[in-house]
Amino acid sequence: MKLFFRAMIKFIFGILLVGLLLFLPAGTFHYPNAWLFMGVLFTPMFFVGFIMMIKNPKLLEKRLNVREKESEQSLVIKLSGFMFSAGFVLAALDFRFSWLPLPKVISHTAVGIFLLAYLMYAEVLRENIYLSRIVEVQENQKVIDTGLYGIVRHPMYSATVLLFLSIPFILGSFISFIAFLFYPFIISKRIKNEERILETELKGYKEYKHKVKYRLIPFVW
Repeated sequence: MKLFFRAMIKFIFGILLVGLLLFLPAGTFHYPNAWLFMGVLFTPMFFVGFIMMIKNPKLLEKRLNVREKESEQSLVIKLSGFMFSAGFVLAALDFRFSWLPLPKVISHTAVGIFLLAYLMYAEVLRENIYLSRIVEVQENQKVIDTGLYGIVRHPMYSATVLLFLSIPFILGSFISFIAFLFYPFIISKRIKNEERILETELKGYKEYKHKVKYRLIPFVW
């Protein structure tokens, strides 16, 4: 029950925070793309969290822990937070002042990409029971090298790249996309630091790196 309340508090706080960053600078609640985005973000999030709470509460508890032990990873978290805040505010201002509005078909296409990426994210959660929000090696942790992990070494981050780069288009803002373009560079910094730790502390990870050569995007990086 404690885990349920903790998860719900974070969930509600997330809704309020995103709503504040979108509707306040927009100057109105009549911002259809913002409601669309919040719907496609928080509806699957609620159901995924509910399923985790029933089937794998330990995984949910790990996903709720965001206290990084590594100083380099703390910097990544701060940069990501700044990027999201800037991206949401820019999208809202773009809507308010009609700087560079995008056609609805682009927003609807972006919703499809976002939901597909969310399915990919959910599959990663299913495949990897050791998946944590922070960079750490857990007791008895083993290398996962099947499924999506047989294609790239960090499929969760691959999913988040698709998720986050589709957000500004769901919000109908090309200007906001400029802010979100920093995400691949931010996540690459996290991956490099994470792999140094995994090579040192996780048995078999060096061999896995030789087996699966690409970190994030097949045939690219």
